[in-house]
Amino acid sequence: MAALVGAYATTAAGAATAAPAPAPVPTVAEKPLSGGLVDAMSRDLGLTPAQAERRLAAETAAAAVEGKAKRVAGSAYGGSWFDSGSGKLTVAVTDGGKAAAIRAAGAEVRVVRHSEKRLDSAKAAIDGLTAPGGVSSWHVDPKANSVVVNVVTARKTDNDVRAFVRKAGAVGPVLVREVAQAPQTFAAGTVGGDPYYTGNVRCSIGFSVHGGFVTAGHCGRAGQQVRGWDNSYIGNFQGSSFPGDDYAWVNVGSGWWTVPVVLGWGTVPDQLVRGSNEAPIGASICRSGSTTRWHCGRVLAKNETVNYSQGAVHQMTKTSVCAQGGDSGGSFISGDQAQGVTSGGWGNCTSGGETWYQPINEILGRYGLRLHTA
Repeated sequence: MAALVGAYATTAAGAATAAPAPAPVPTVAEKPLSGGLVDAMSRDLGLTPAQAERRLAAETAAAAVEGKAKRVAGSAYGGSWFDSGSGKLTVAVTDGGKAAAIRAAGAEVRVVRHSEKRLDSAKAAIDGLTAPGGVSSWHVDPKANSVVVNVVTARKTDNDVRAFVRKAGAVGPVLVREVAQAPQTFAAGTVGGDPYYTGNVRCSIGFSVHGGFVTAGHCGRAGQQVRGWDNSYIGNFQGSSFPGDDYAWVNVGSGWWTVPVVLGWGTVPDQLVRGSNEAPIGASICRSGSTTRWHCGRVLAKNETVNYSQGAVHQMTKTSVCAQGGDSGGSFISGDQAQGVTSGGWGNCTSGGETWYQPINEILGRYGLRLHTA
């Protein structure tokens, strides 16, 4: 591992431990898939190699269609999602008169009552409420055409949970769902032999940017020193935000450098990063972290507010990918497109669970950073 991380000092140095401007997305025909990536998707998503290849091709096409369909829908846009069964993107609209033009753009259509703007407004109002610990998170679900409020099953009858749900329902369309556990961040105490440390906290590098790397905000405060896998000094947190957001960036120097690579940890070949085009809801996605290494799953929701014990974090993306302590800050990637940095979740990689990430393009915009791409 020392040799591998040394060879990719920014994957690993721009990859230490707590576990990007868009570019064109290559098609499967243009860039053959690695056997390791197909194997990982087969393991975590229950696909055959042929199914994995077809799915990646369909997701690439859906990502290209999504922006076009949104422009056609205009103010009638109600959100979109990828269906792995049909291999198609579905676009929700409040105006059935837009259906033909959206189908011509290559998407399926569903006519709904509420626009994305209306649902986002309701969610923003809910963000202004103080959530009790029994409320896990909330997000706009375009398929349900509602704001979904997730509550912990064991606490669903708590008075403060019921009061929060009543207040949420008063500001817009709300659907309540139950979850098994409350989310938590995935930082961890120091573990010998793993790459990046701040004090006694271990996290994972997200993505290399020009001049440093991005990671999770709960892994360190602005000004704190960062040490690499070999305990050598890398740089300092230049900016950090948590809660509210969960992102940070670290400058890289002192013999470390940045490269546009995400570690595959021997499960898959190390992955080149070529851009940051956003994957749609329903698309497959994979995560690299210093504790559980490489795992894959699906995008479940976007713009979700996650209610950690330290405070709420906004504009998160929820996935079915597992993670554990020390994976915080690590890379979420779809194909060769950077998606975000690991924040937290519930469960583990033995029994399963869900994990949230902070989208990469928001981080780049916040700090004026430029993703290092191949």
